[in-house]
Amino acid sequence: MDFTTFLPVRARRWAIRSAYRALRVYWYLRRPATSGVKCVLRTEDRLLLVRHTYGRDDWDFPGGAMKSGEAPAHAARREIREELGVTIDDWRELGVVTGRADYRRDTLHCFQAPLVERQLALDGGEIAAAGWFERGALPANLGRYVPPILALLED
Repeated sequence: MDFTTFLPVRARRWAIRSAYRALRVYWYLRRPATSGVKCVLRTEDRLLLVRHTYGRDDWDFPGGAMKSGEAPAHAARREIREELGVTIDDWRELGVVTGRADYRRDTLHCFQAPLVERQLALDGGEIAAAGWFERGALPANLGRYVPPILALLED
């Protein structure tokens, strides 16, 4: 747990946005290779997408950066617990998506899990909105990694 979880939501959003801006400068200067996770949560015929409070205003799958030495499945479990307040232990690995974003080279380990309960406890510092969407009726402004992750899904 980091120090921002003890701050009011407005202060946490400011801290997260400030850190993201600083990271973009670092990424521009260093062009690092990063590792992260993206998590596809499904309930019935719907997929969960989120909009983060930082970066682009696109709808994306929840997830985030892996910590040094952290296993991808552990990172998926941790990120979903932090962002959505849900504990999921039964992840199915979908594969890996790579790309470039914000001057960094991303490797994203993608996972899928069913989520029976649609009630979420969103981290308001990090998540601006969450919504359940039918796969055939996704919003227009999708994050850059959503289409290649969708291609990994089995119907």
